[in-house]
Amino acid sequence: MHWTYAKAGVDIKRETGVVKALSAEIRRKRDLRVFSGLFEVPFDTQHLLAISTDGVGSKVLIAAKLNKWDTIGIDCIAMNVNDLYCVGATPLAFVDYLAMEKPDERIAAEIGKGLEEGAKIADIYIVSGETAILPEVVNDLDLSGTCVGYVRKDEVIRGEQIEVGDLVLGMKSSGIHSNGLTLARKVVEGAGLDYNEPFPPNSTRSIGEELLTPTRIYTKVLELLKRCEVHGLAHITGSGFLKLGRITDLGFALYDPLEPHEIFGFLQEKGNIADEEMYKTFNMGMGFAVVIPKNAEDQAIRITGGKIVGEVVEEEKGITVGDVKVL
Repeated sequence: MHWTYAKAGVDIKRETGVVKALSAEIRRKRDLRVFSGLFEVPFDTQHLLAISTDGVGSKVLIAAKLNKWDTIGIDCIAMNVNDLYCVGATPLAFVDYLAMEKPDERIAAEIGKGLEEGAKIADIYIVSGETAILPEVVNDLDLSGTCVGYVRKDEVIRGEQIEVGDLVLGMKSSGIHSNGLTLARKVVEGAGLDYNEPFPPNSTRSIGEELLTPTRIYTKVLELLKRCEVHGLAHITGSGFLKLGRITDLGFALYDPLEPHEIFGFLQEKGNIADEEMYKTFNMGMGFAVVIPKNAEDQAIRITGGKIVGEVVEEEKGITVGDVKVL
């Protein structure tokens, strides 16, 4: 079988339709293209508050299979904090939402360890949260959260300065992160594999442990923003490299992409997944992308440890990775 994200149950086009239908009925809203919401506060005319909300998604099902809950809290923090970075904002505070089918203090404590570790890495505080027991609504559990940060009005990154010839700096992911797990699970289970089996490319870890590798938190972006000219920022999450289309109407030619982790080759082989589908679903080794002018190349690489993977081109919304046409 040739697996796709849609066949696994997540149709990006239909999801986009849902977002449009929802937003069409909301009048009190801001620009939905940016990764985080921005709004003014009456007591500060120089700054905007930024807010983002996201969850761990079906990664919780992998945690349930392994009965290992101590890392998904990091994912929850990362998914929100990384989105705030995309508008140039500094994260400040976080609130979590844990919905459980039935109360389990041990699992809650393990999730708390991950949330604490994620908050420590991101240098933020968890100021509140909500725990709900919903036996008729939730199977096992769901974990999500909301993060608030701030940015000077004259330092907001919206992608408006992006121009043809700008360079794209790719920052490495830690693995699959917290996206595409629905497709990954279908591939693993469809191949008759168990999550506790050794991961073939690295037998010191199980397949499940590889999939649970926590999402990287890109704290270096804040230092980069202080010291370099930055034209655009993209967190490569659900829908993979299509996320680049959210920051500009120009195109991207990624001629020297970061090498994907072994987990992506494993999933592609077991699921017989096309190259194009891989780049439309997963981060493929690049969890964050930064668009910079050419004169910022050397300093940006030094600060982030990233790599120049391509450049901005004239083709409207076109995205290519090597010979693969993603869009």
